[in-house]
Amino acid sequence: MHPNAATHPYKILVVDDDPDIVELLEYNLRKEGYEVASAPDGRKALEIAPGFAPDIVLLDVMMPHLDGIDTCRQLRTLPKFKDTYIIFLTARAEEFSEVAAFEAGADDFIAKPIKPRALLSRLAAFVRRDKDPQAVSDTIEINGLTIDRTGFAVYQEGRKISLPKKEFELLAFLAASPHKVFGRDELLQNIWGNDVFVLARTVDVHVRKVREKVGDHHIQTIKGVGYKFNID
Repeated sequence: MHPNAATHPYKILVVDDDPDIVELLEYNLRKEGYEVASAPDGRKALEIAPGFAPDIVLLDVMMPHLDGIDTCRQLRTLPKFKDTYIIFLTARAEEFSEVAAFEAGADDFIAKPIKPRALLSRLAAFVRRDKDPQAVSDTIEINGLTIDRTGFAVYQEGRKISLPKKEFELLAFLAASPHKVFGRDELLQNIWGNDVFVLARTVDVHVRKVREKVGDHHIQTIKGVGYKFNID
């Protein structure tokens, strides 16, 4: 679904200190019908974001004044940006950068050099899901949890638990096949896709964060293999 099909185009805030990258992204995003604003660093992004109210933030990691990790963390403390789709753009492929990004509340992680077509495909998938939640419309009730895949919500004994999108997708994916063990590579492919650079460690980080919120017993570690949803 093209963003122009919306009554209001989706807003994207591009945050990067490299003007060439900003220009490249602005050109391609506007051509696809997105409304775009940009900031050269995290501090300026925090000034722009409340007024611009982006649906999506493309956020570089290494920037002057305020880096992407701290910017993401600060955005997530604001109720308005609790569910904003945040994608990190970084040339740093070290594991600690990726883990820190997801710890801060990132939804996705794309390595530079950025391939516009791959990025636009990722954004289009988000727009389709956001505009047509019936595409994944069903509810899973298992082991004390209710997972509403239409509303992207999780309930435990009637109490709503807030999960960022990737944590929710991981939990819902495992719960949809409770008898199956999934390896890390399989989870990465199904939840993050092939056009995003992520490491196997990403799955471990997300599992730990899900366990912190819904309890340790729902996702079982199968040593040397991967993870499964526990129905015992």
